[in-house]
Amino acid sequence: MPKVVISGSSCRDYTGGQTEFEVAADTFRRLIHELEARFPGLGAHVEEYMAVAIDGVIFQDAYSAQLKPDSEIVLIPKIGAG
Repeated sequence: MPKVVISGSSCRDYTGGQTEFEVAADTFRRLIHELEARFPGLGAHVEEYMAVAIDGVIFQDAYSAQLKPDSEIVLIPKIGAG
């Protein structure tokens, strides 16, 4: 199963401090749904406030990205412009 790694602290409130876990998903869109089901509020938080790197590649729009069973998804806090 793909492994999710959380960078930064904003998501940890949703996960009870957990920073790494596996999620059964084959697309990033499915991963968001699984995160929301497991940790209510996390899926929406990721969509709004997090950037995503899949297997070392940072995506601007990851929704159609395919995940492999051994993929690593790193959730990174977005840098605000101002």
